[in-house]
Amino acid sequence: MKSKMNTWTAIFNIFNAVMLFISWFVVIIQAASSDGNASSAAFFYIVTWIGVLLNILSFYYAKQLNISVVGAVLGIIGSLLSGLSMIFAFPSIVLLIIAVVFEFLQKPSKGANNAK
Repeated sequence: MKSKMNTWTAIFNIFNAVMLFISWFVVIIQAASSDGNASSAAFFYIVTWIGVLLNILSFYYAKQLNISVVGAVLGIIGSLLSGLSMIFAFPSIVLLIIAVVFEFLQKPSKGANNAK
């Protein structure tokens, strides 16, 4: 059984990865202008923490439907890394891309065959 939550979380993780990539340029331009306004950085942190919440929900629904939780776990780790500090943006992008692949696959978990 496929989970729509996993699919929508995977789509959001793609958006989140693109936003993390764009954040490097925004931070560099903001540092060059030195206006001291941190509102643009706050936007990227908000997007990242929304990703954490969506990946946690995706993890919950995947457990309920006996779907592999690898994508959700990688998404949680990737979003948490960039949510703690934007220094970890590159590893977060890599983890989120891998999480997207696993979340779109939605393979049954190994214990699902034994439970049925």
